[in-house]
Amino acid sequence: MSFLEILLISVSLAADAFAVSICKGLSLKKINIKDAVKVGIWFGLFQALMPTIGFFLGETFEHIIICIDHWVAFILLATIGGKMVFESFSHEEKVDSDLSFKTMLILSIATSIDALVVGIAYVCAYGSKNAIITFPIIGIITFVLSFVGVYVGNKFGSKYKNIAEFTGGLILVLLGAEILLEHLGFL
Repeated sequence: MSFLEILLISVSLAADAFAVSICKGLSLKKINIKDAVKVGIWFGLFQALMPTIGFFLGETFEHIIICIDHWVAFILLATIGGKMVFESFSHEEKVDSDLSFKTMLILSIATSIDALVVGIAYVCAYGSKNAIITFPIIGIITFVLSFVGVYVGNKFGSKYKNIAEFTGGLILVLLGAEILLEHLGFL
């Protein structure tokens, strides 16, 4: 797995957290660095943790799915990516400034479920190659984008939320297609 692929996966997975961070920034009357760091840590931590959990689940069941692993990776990535693209066309806005433990835990889990699935797909596509580097990079990039998202939301509103979600979803679909085509011998 190249660094570019790691970067693309990281940015794609961070898109949901970035979109929610924009909404958080939009809802906060006055932003302070503590709130932006808090949002970044929550989302970054879960985006690193969930693919790690998915990776270990995938390794546990790898022997069962080894002959269809490329199809599993494609279906999972295409489904998650397609869902993100579809949701990018939704104009539903729910703005809530609550940064409590319970709220942030729920949002962190909700925005990182796709990372759990990507962790499973990662085993199917790449085995354990670069996993120890990839998952922390996902968390770091998510932290940075979430931190920035709070400020972007406060400054520009929700203008970029749908664009981020659409782009992230499209990248996941394309990565899934690349994995499938590579395993089928077309790349």
